[in-house]
Amino acid sequence: MDPPTFTNPDDASPDGPPRPRRCAPLVVGILGGIASGKSAVAAALARDGGVAIDADAIAREVLASPALVERLRSAFGADVIGADGTPDRARLAARVFADPAARARLEGWTHPAVRARILADLAQARASGAPRIVLDVPLLLENDAQHGLASLCDVLVFVDADDAERDRRAVQNRGWEPGEVRRREAAQLPLAHKRERADFVIHNDGSPQQLDAAVRRILTELERRRPRV
Repeated sequence: MDPPTFTNPDDASPDGPPRPRRCAPLVVGILGGIASGKSAVAAALARDGGVAIDADAIAREVLASPALVERLRSAFGADVIGADGTPDRARLAARVFADPAARARLEGWTHPAVRARILADLAQARASGAPRIVLDVPLLLENDAQHGLASLCDVLVFVDADDAERDRRAVQNRGWEPGEVRRREAAQLPLAHKRERADFVIHNDGSPQQLDAAVRRILTELERRRPRV
């Protein structure tokens, strides 16, 4: 389906009626702490024809590529490769988060490929005429100097959740040790800074119904802000 259009008298052709103007996709960047529910909010904001670009999903595909699996085996040992032949992400994370040099090496292998995929998916979503393109990219602000994605966003949405609740979710859903969220976030920009940069704040401490209502309110406002080309 073609994206919706509208006409403006100022765009009138000298030889005929006003030319239709297309509604450009609105690019929405998601900010927030670990286990705040960023991916759930990204998916909700992308409904009704939008596109969510999930950097973590792309990173998993890149990490599982045969060439990179062999690099990981050689650099970090066979124990970071699971029985199914794909990387054991928990063991790999434990290894690299304890060693800044190892983390930098891994990111040097994965980040360029992930960035290229994100930019390709973004271009494809723009061409498709999607009303919204939601970038669910960890460290969107921290790594903007490398990937430039934050500067491509028309709007930033911060997903807020209580620190204790986020830690509980990480323990329950990810199998992390208590306190691991705080440890990892110590190397990131403060959440207060990310919240200040956001155009909208959405709270994710309540029920699914409350979250849905908050998303709907933001969607209404986003449609008002959608640029016209």
